Amino acid sequence: MSPYRIMIDADACPVKEEVYKVAFRHEVPVTVVSNDYLRVPQHPLVERIVVGSGFDAADDWIAERASDATIVVTADILLADRAIKAGATVLAPNGRPFTTSSIGAAVATRAIMADLRAGGDIIGGPPPFSKSDRSRFLSALDEALIRMKRRPGA
Repeated sequence: MSPYRIMIDADACPVKEEVYKVAFRHEVPVTVVSNDYLRVPQHPLVERIVVGSGFDAADDWIAERASDATIVVTADILLADRAIKAGATVLAPNGRPFTTSSIGAAVATRAIMADLRAGGDIIGGPPPFSKSDRSRFLSALDEALIRMKRRPGA
């Protein structure tokens, strides 16, 4: 069994099937964390965790277990920040990595957008998820696993 793990913040994740595909090829376990029951493949590398409906319950579960041997898949900027601080590699579902150098700006932008929405400003959301996002994610996850396996001491 691989010492590495992929954890998915799964409730609204559009790339679960892509994660399974890459994880099975690399023989890396996947933990699917959600607030509600989700169907997952019947496979020895896949574990389903249902944390209940508490506010940030899935985020808390993932953040408490994230480490330098973990890849976290999430669109949640605050969870990404917590996972990075725990040493994890973090990928958004569109394939863009969250890094120590990019997360501060992402958190700040999130706060500004929340303030604008709270003030009644009508602002657009992210662009629709596309085939190129899916393709970028597949490549990014594969590359992240390869980098992880090549690290000294791996």
